[in-house]
Amino acid sequence: MTSPTRLHELTALEQSAAVRKGEVSALDLVRHHLDRVEQFDDRFGAFLTRTPEAALSEAAAVRQGHTAEPSPLRGVPTAVKDLVDTAGVPTTYGSKAFADHVPAVDAHSVTRLREAGTISLGKTNTPEFGCCCYTDNDLAGPARNPWDPALSAGGSSGGAAVAVALGLVPVAHASDGGGSIRIPASICGLFGIKPSRGRVSSGPAGAEVNGLAVQGPLARSVRDAAAFLDVLAGPEPGDPHWAPPLPGGETFLGHAERPPGRLRIGRYATPAAEGVTVDPQCLAAWEQASHLLESLGHVVEDIPTPFGPEISDHFVTAWGVQSLGRPLDAAREALLRPVTRAWREHGRGVSGEQFAAAITGMQGAARRAIRATQPFDVVLTPTLATLPQPVEHFDESGDPLVNLYRQSAFSAFTSPYNMTGQPAVSLPLYWSDGGRLPIGVQFVGRPADEATLIALSAQVEAAAPWRDRYARLLSDAG
Repeated sequence: MTSPTRLHELTALEQSAAVRKGEVSALDLVRHHLDRVEQFDDRFGAFLTRTPEAALSEAAAVRQGHTAEPSPLRGVPTAVKDLVDTAGVPTTYGSKAFADHVPAVDAHSVTRLREAGTISLGKTNTPEFGCCCYTDNDLAGPARNPWDPALSAGGSSGGAAVAVALGLVPVAHASDGGGSIRIPASICGLFGIKPSRGRVSSGPAGAEVNGLAVQGPLARSVRDAAAFLDVLAGPEPGDPHWAPPLPGGETFLGHAERPPGRLRIGRYATPAAEGVTVDPQCLAAWEQASHLLESLGHVVEDIPTPFGPEISDHFVTAWGVQSLGRPLDAAREALLRPVTRAWREHGRGVSGEQFAAAITGMQGAARRAIRATQPFDVVLTPTLATLPQPVEHFDESGDPLVNLYRQSAFSAFTSPYNMTGQPAVSLPLYWSDGGRLPIGVQFVGRPADEATLIALSAQVEAAAPWRDRYARLLSDAG
């Protein structure tokens, strides 16, 4: 058994198995991870709110050595992104305007995590309203890259990524409206799944104005992420989108144990957005992933970029309107950060006719892209067009348009698949600068086909494992 001082090196599934076998208690797991939160959070900015008392109480109620538990994640510490409501816990949406907000009702995803026996240690750091591809706000400050704290951890699920990468929790809840799971996964060296539209309920309070945002997992292993997705997946009554469920008896975790077969994989590395240059090391990561896939017996073919440059304007219009989803009076509006205000001002200037045209345009682009890539089981792209950047790169004291332009290279490959609603993952297969910084690659699946992505990702992880890199990071961090 792993030493009690190294419990954080176990995967989520290994931690839960240890509880079922009676090798460790959930209370021991939670205490251990809370100690790590105390040790690292102030430096790296993983959490907006910590809930140690509630976590210890929930852990004390978990039965040790009960092998018949149905959930493979029972007793496992986790954390919930602070864009999602948690009853009785401050949920700020990363904003001073909601610093005192305490929801009365859980989001459905939070309820599912609790019913599966996971134990939340708190709410993870996120930019205000999740509107940015970096994580910084006026409540907790920036989330910093665990591999180099001078760099941003990405966003908007940056706090969740920091928590997982540093072993503060083994797996975390996240969300993705334009790349917000995949961006920090790439920057922090994690595996992240953006599920299909309608796979995970955003209710009861979540808005579906443009259909871009979904919730999913960030993890250090494919199997952990698949097990977490099993917990989250499934519609709730009243949801506007429903992804078809897996066939009876199947699980996403089960697909992580299955060989994917020989797949046809299309690849491209030219962003649809104009003016975005892909960093050579991001291209090197993409090329290396292509060779690895070929070595595993898959067919990899070059394809044209399946989107046109017009999708950028559609996305900006839809995102600007979405930013208005939390009504505020003038006093609270004044508390918002400059980039948030810029998004909301843009959204207010969009007419109903323009918004309808943007949604129609996104849907048309999605249909064309899905038809163009239909012959392929998976599409391969870089996750990002740029390397991790210093925290100061996203300073908001100047012209917000400069900040917004700097963000474009981070979402150039990710946001198109929020428009199509297809599932997509980021895998940590490459490290830049002599192995110093992680660079992810993106796999995109057919609509509602997370199963193939998970099976392929598990095969790739087995062929090119990244767990040893985490062992070194966790050891160096303490």
